Amino acid sequence: METNLLDNIILKYQNPSGKVLSILEEVQEKQGYLSRESLIYISKNIKVPLTQIYSIATFYSFFNLKPVGTNIISVCMGTACHVKGAAEILNNLEYLLDVKEDEITSDGKFLLTTQDKNFSLNVARCFGCCSMAPVVRINEKIYGHMTINTLPKILKEYGWIKK
Repeated sequence: METNLLDNIILKYQNPSGKVLSILEEVQEKQGYLSRESLIYISKNIKVPLTQIYSIATFYSFFNLKPVGTNIISVCMGTACHVKGAAEILNNLEYLLDVKEDEITSDGKFLLTTQDKNFSLNVARCFGCCSMAPVVRINEKIYGHMTINTLPKILKEYGWIKK
């Protein structure tokens, strides 16, 4: 990201309380993820150690340290969803999207992105939709009572093409 854009974001958040979180949120919104270069630049310019910036970026699950796909698919792995077959849904999504579990990010987050950058797949702990388990969220839309048979139809709504 350009340094003058980063400077403008940093200047907006002079209040110490929540400053780092707000800056990181806006950088990710504009850049799509938090690049190492952006984190280093922010650290130097707001005089917060890089380790602290990195700790915040890796603590919150909504931050990404590598580019993500246009459509973010999150599979709930909370207790209700897990019991009702979320692991099978996740395995089927890995197969349909042709991504592999061994592509876990360096920060330990489960985030798999398709080669065409149309989809990123991750897991979540709970969406609060236990009565609809198992649940999948694509971008901001929740899909309940998921089965492996309904996945292809839903993926097609987002531009997925069967290979």
